[in-house]
Amino acid sequence: MTLTELKYIVAVAREKHFGRAADACFVSQPTLSVAIKKLEEELDVKLFERSANEVAVTALGEEIVRQAQSVLEQAANIKEIAKRGKDPLAGPLKLGVIYTIGPYLLPSLVRQAIARTPQMPLMLQENFTVKLLEMLRTGEIDCAIMAEPFPDTGLATALLYDEPFMAAVPSTHPLATQATVTADALKNETMLLLGNGHCFRDHVLEVCPEFARFSSNAEGIQKSFEGSSLETIKHMVAAGMGVTLVPRLSVPKEALSTQVKRKKSEETYVRYLPIEDEAGGAPPTRRVVLAWRRSFTRYEAIAALRNAIYACELPGVNRLS
Repeated sequence: MTLTELKYIVAVAREKHFGRAADACFVSQPTLSVAIKKLEEELDVKLFERSANEVAVTALGEEIVRQAQSVLEQAANIKEIAKRGKDPLAGPLKLGVIYTIGPYLLPSLVRQAIARTPQMPLMLQENFTVKLLEMLRTGEIDCAIMAEPFPDTGLATALLYDEPFMAAVPSTHPLATQATVTADALKNETMLLLGNGHCFRDHVLEVCPEFARFSSNAEGIQKSFEGSSLETIKHMVAAGMGVTLVPRLSVPKEALSTQVKRKKSEETYVRYLPIEDEAGGAPPTRRVVLAWRRSFTRYEAIAALRNAIYACELPGVNRLS
């Protein structure tokens, strides 16, 4: 039994497909299949039920895969401990980030990381929260920048910032003349939402829960439409298809500038408005955190990453240092 064989069975259990698992491990499918068959013969158990469409893990295989994940993580920890003895910041840091944070934080964060810790390049993985949590658990990434809430899976977390939401409306919309907008005023509008799987979709529906029941056609009425990314949804807003909520960091700096009068050709088609609570409470926000496995031993790398995040400009957010 080798660590390589354990890596193969973990990959097959995750992908539920031998071809995709082989690609993930950067080997040919025959190489992976032969290694797994050899392991099954050595253990005298069947780990996978193979069918034409997919691969299912047997009940006993589930237990063995869980133990294999633990062994692989411990083996990685041994390597990390050895590295820390030389330079705790040496070597790549595998960072995951959700789709609604990555495009707006990473450009500045990568520059800061290169300037501060050039010996620790960031290996980036952009994905949904649920997928990043799974990748943290299996050791595919070291840490992740996500928005709360997410299931408590025994992760360590560090608070980063609270980010307010802003309403995005077409510049020709009656609401665009206002300085602020309330959630109540948005209830009568067509709401543009991210698709299922995006945690920001859930955040928007918390602010405007009325739109949850309109997210699919009912009695010929549809008051919400879905887009695959925030940038796509902004284009839909510009085209006059509806309104949406966006996180503050996704708002272009020039869109909030009132200092310079723009030429006609440079005018924005989207107006961004702060959301005001009618009862005088705090405006809607999301809490962004850095999460990592408690067994991850490169504490200095986590601290360096957090410092690099705080060195970014982060306009309009409330830092939680």
